[in-house]
Amino acid sequence: MTITIRPLTTNDSMEALTTLLHTAYATLATQGWNFTAATQSAETTRERATQGQCFIAENGTKMVGTISIAPPKPANGRYLQDAVPELYADFSHAILAQLAVHPEARGQGIAERLLDCAEKWAHDHSFSAVALDTAEPATALRARYQRRGYSDAGHVQWSGKTYASVLMRKALHPHTATSLFEATSKP
Repeated sequence: MTITIRPLTTNDSMEALTTLLHTAYATLATQGWNFTAATQSAETTRERATQGQCFIAENGTKMVGTISIAPPKPANGRYLQDAVPELYADFSHAILAQLAVHPEARGQGIAERLLDCAEKWAHDHSFSAVALDTAEPATALRARYQRRGYSDAGHVQWSGKTYASVLMRKALHPHTATSLFEATSKP
């Protein structure tokens, strides 16, 4: 399987991207965690994917993974339906969201490559750190981020969510950030 990672384009189908998100987040939803990406509309996908940069992982022409990275939010603004957490308003932090890999494509390093691309984008846009949130009880997800250098930076309870979220952050070091991104196409 040859996986190519590229930026989202205007030719990409928001419906196909939304279907990928729903499929990738379905196992989390069956655990009772109502992540936004598990049920969001194509319009919500568009809003979230176009706030910064969205990357797509493809096998041929099939979308098999995605990630979004965006600039910080206005301190007095909204993030989805909630007030913006202080970490997400920090001008030095890019915000990571919607990391997803199709279940049939997992175990091939696609998530790591998507994270590499997002962190490289943040570095190239002069951010010194990346922030994200995930379900506090999702220990496997938290461990994935911790292995990459993310650490807990706070907690938030998003409106309507069945779980508390942990905010995480990772400092981007100039001497390592430039080596984060390798060729986007690997067999």
